[in-house]
Amino acid sequence: MNRGLGSWPARRAAISPDRVALVFGDDSWTYAELRDRVTRLAHRLRAEGVGRGDRVAYLGPNHPALVETLFATHLLGGVFVPLNFRLTAPEVRYQLGHSGARVLIRDPECAEAKAPTTIPVTALTETSAETGPPIEVEVGLDDPAFLLYTSGTTGRPKGAILTHGNVVWNTYNLLVGVDVAGDEVTLIGAPLFHVAALNQCLLPTVLKGGRSVIMPSWNVDQALDLIERHRVTWMFGVAAMFAALARSPRWASTDLSSLRCVMSGGAAVPPALIRAYQERGLTFCQGYGMTETAPGATFLEARESLSHVGSAGVPVFFTDVRCVRPDLTDAAPGEPGEVLVRGPNVTPGYWEDPAATADAFADGWLRTGDIAAVGEDGHFRILDRLKDMYISGGENVYPAEVEAALFTHPGVAEVAVIGVPDEKWGEAGRAFIVPAAGHRPTAGELREHLAGRLAKYKIPAHFTIVDDLPKTGSNKVRKADLRSRPL
Repeated sequence: MNRGLGSWPARRAAISPDRVALVFGDDSWTYAELRDRVTRLAHRLRAEGVGRGDRVAYLGPNHPALVETLFATHLLGGVFVPLNFRLTAPEVRYQLGHSGARVLIRDPECAEAKAPTTIPVTALTETSAETGPPIEVEVGLDDPAFLLYTSGTTGRPKGAILTHGNVVWNTYNLLVGVDVAGDEVTLIGAPLFHVAALNQCLLPTVLKGGRSVIMPSWNVDQALDLIERHRVTWMFGVAAMFAALARSPRWASTDLSSLRCVMSGGAAVPPALIRAYQERGLTFCQGYGMTETAPGATFLEARESLSHVGSAGVPVFFTDVRCVRPDLTDAAPGEPGEVLVRGPNVTPGYWEDPAATADAFADGWLRTGDIAAVGEDGHFRILDRLKDMYISGGENVYPAEVEAALFTHPGVAEVAVIGVPDEKWGEAGRAFIVPAAGHRPTAGELREHLAGRLAKYKIPAHFTIVDDLPKTGSNKVRKADLRSRPL
């Protein structure tokens, strides 16, 4: 009766019960054990009143309990709501209230928050040793599976609904583009409350019967240790995570030979960083998407990773992607335009927000708010967020392009560029620089570095050295916070 994600542990356990499903620290669980634990937890949640359509929230760092809660919720026909554990208590309370969560599974170290029923993560190990009878609830592909709150870089976050069908079709798209194997060992260091780690790594690995090595949170040394110890074959990260790995003193000496592919998304990746991985003999793939597309929209396959450095690839197999002008006509090759997406992986809308849902779509296409240019070869190059672009002297400037050029300077570890008011040009660039260890680049050095790499109007007028950049839970830079800083 259950055609959704909740049936996956039992289906996989029927095929490969003794394969290791999850690794966390020194502990591991087979698929048969995962099935039994999920069933026990589903009985516990049912006793708390969870049924079809009810929301179950999870607040805590990456942990096997998150995976078990996800599948147990879906086994009952409920909706899983993973929350960003870095949020403050008021932010968590807003999302719990907005989602109407019936139950909250919570790590004791996280922000204080209450749902009608709150269960500490530690209590999940105390569930009855008896597996209990199989649970049969009818779940269809059009039923809601996830309520995922957007990262909230501006304004209050919206709750994007993803159905079971959205996630299944996204998994198909991922498996067409990435040769995920049954012996895959996937390192999950990105947060599982974020759509990419959840739907691009964990669920495809479970579907194929691979092994997911879960990190509580991102740590460079731990990641390198786990890659060597478990012979990790595949991992996902955002640009900041891969930059941190490449800057590690252990980068050159760690045995990375088991890695078949590393995959990035979430923000533009500087070509210089991609080449650093290629020079290390690693295949670096990247794609483009967003929470609302579950998340894959375009992907650059491994076979093209060398010949199309910096490309976000082409539309994934079962999804249509366009680049359009403001009047929604197709942009010419090379002409910047807004990205529109349509397909079975696209959200049906936002939770209890019909106005936001209506604003997000045009003629059945999701308006992403991202700007891209499509080449004659059909490859998408993501230029920036529409809201991040600024106009200097009548010319459009895309901060991601400026950031990529600054990243090639050896003294730059991280960079973020925004537009600020300027009396002469209307707007000008301001670059926030996190210096690399042992470096303190001056504004003059950085301007000289950019000369010849970028047109003059693209070179920032202001450079600010900072210790770190404000980030969301998914490691995206909070540019709204940077805009509020005085010059």
